[in-house]
Amino acid sequence: MSVAKAGKCVRAVLASAVISCFSAGCTADRERSTEPAGADTTTETDVLRTGAAALQTDAPLEGMNVYIVGFHPMKDDPGHQMEAHHFCRQVNEDFAQCALFDGNTKDANLNGIEYIISERLFETLPQEERKYWHPHNYEILSGQLIAPGLPDLASQELMKNKMNSYGKTWHVWGTDRGEKLPFGEPMLAWSFNRDGEARPDLVERRDQAMSIDSKEIRRERQNLVKLARPQAGVDALQGKFPRPGTPIPGVVDKGAASRQSSD
Repeated sequence: MSVAKAGKCVRAVLASAVISCFSAGCTADRERSTEPAGADTTTETDVLRTGAAALQTDAPLEGMNVYIVGFHPMKDDPGHQMEAHHFCRQVNEDFAQCALFDGNTKDANLNGIEYIISERLFETLPQEERKYWHPHNYEILSGQLIAPGLPDLASQELMKNKMNSYGKTWHVWGTDRGEKLPFGEPMLAWSFNRDGEARPDLVERRDQAMSIDSKEIRRERQNLVKLARPQAGVDALQGKFPRPGTPIPGVVDKGAASRQSSD
């Protein structure tokens, strides 16, 4: 079987697992963090919404069936950290696009977007563009990034597929801060890259609400460490968090690794 066909098979298995999981209700509800400003919908609006659902297409959304949950600090304000629910479509082997919400229920607020690319595509980016793309290895190896409801084998395969990848993420609404409407400029999000950078309460609340154990997931992913390569951006926010950070195996800044090898 070719690599391309194998990739399609993996995506098909993952999509099937996600769809069956949602239909079976095996993903714990995570309510939105903010009630938007505005009046209740009128009867006329409800009728229009029902008609649109029956007569119009939502084809661009149909493939967004890969669900992952992680955390983002804002690059210009690392103390601002939020839980992010990603609903993604794997466009091809190297590129995925995700809509970000502050929960996973039908009334969750859309508060951002993320594009995910492979290491191969990242290496084609101009240097000026790379400052917008954060590395993913810590999110995966730490157990912070999860795929709720997926069987262990499918979840492991999904995370293996995302090793050494990069994300470009913009949050446009601080629902975590109780903002009733999307205010201000888009916020470029980054990744955590060391233990201690994420607020402990942020991870603990998510784990408790979704009945998962990040520490156990982390132990299960140790076999992925051998796949990790140095990544750009690991040290971009080093020392800028309220708490000191501790490196973990498999998460190495590409620039630092290059300087060490040349010494």
